[in-house]
Amino acid sequence: MDRRLPTLSDVARRAGVSYATVDRVVNDRGGVTEKSALRVRDAIAELGYVRNVAAANLSQRRTYRFAVILPLGSSAFFTRIRDLFGAADERLRHDRVWLRMETVPAFDPEALCACLDRLAAEGLDGIAVVGNDDPRVAEALGALHARGVGVLTLVADVPGAAHDGYVGIDNTVAGRTAARLIALAHGGRPGRVLPIVGALNARDHAERLAGLRETLAAHPELALSPEIEGRDRHEIVEARVKEALEADPGITAIYSAGAGNSGLIRVIEARQAVGRRPVVLLHDLLPNTRRALEAGLIDIIIDQRPEDEVARVLSGLRRIADKREAPPPDPIIPAIYVRENLTPEAGAISEGQTT
Repeated sequence: MDRRLPTLSDVARRAGVSYATVDRVVNDRGGVTEKSALRVRDAIAELGYVRNVAAANLSQRRTYRFAVILPLGSSAFFTRIRDLFGAADERLRHDRVWLRMETVPAFDPEALCACLDRLAAEGLDGIAVVGNDDPRVAEALGALHARGVGVLTLVADVPGAAHDGYVGIDNTVAGRTAARLIALAHGGRPGRVLPIVGALNARDHAERLAGLRETLAAHPELALSPEIEGRDRHEIVEARVKEALEADPGITAIYSAGAGNSGLIRVIEARQAVGRRPVVLLHDLLPNTRRALEAGLIDIIIDQRPEDEVARVLSGLRRIADKREAPPPDPIIPAIYVRENLTPEAGAISEGQTT
């Protein structure tokens, strides 16, 4: 016969205090002397009591208040992330979860800090934000965390900030993976690799570039061309990639660590029509990148599985708000797509904006 799980009444009897006192300690509502609180915690440990968070929230008619801050721009990847959070918001309302969406200009730490400062007065339970490699952002996140607001970073971390965790792929490993695949494609032959980032102050892009450099250092036959900063804008990427390829016909591979890939694809399509093209690796399986992979215009897509990122963020914010264990630190393992392993479902999402 299964043993009955201990209840708050059992804890109150063991601790020799009232039910109301136990309820205050378990739900962290204060108003209890340290001596009584210690007796309650000892009784909880002895009995193995586990708080039923769902029941407590239901009885208190608790509403969770979360905010998600994403870069504003033409990136199809972040359009996809916004769509996923928007779809989740409709479902979560039934669970008394209020999800606020905020956008700030991409690669603008001042705008991000201003948004964080404004949200600090909103009485939120948790915030998820795409990190930026700027000490002011780390300071603003740390201030929110010190006030008891749950803080998660997604896509790009802010290692110097006090926060509850990071949700996303290991971007340094992603860059190393890209370099390994490029080396395999060259088969020991010499070549030059052109990297493209949105901005070097975007931590995820900088880490991918660092990983690329680290692994290519073991392949002296492969030289690294100066990186292009495309600001995740397809027209800038198109112009600068075209200029780089015209100036250096010896470029044999391109690694796009950011967005703006519609511009890259247009350049490759034009070159393929008149001759050989470089090996091309880029991030994120989206409608435009999927079409390019199917058409043989690019070779490999490293996808960071945004559906998993959004699900982990929402689950993590709930756990932190409920004062449960923070989400596990394990990074999301990206999916690697080539034309041969695409499935009908892979990347089959709404068009959004193309980059």
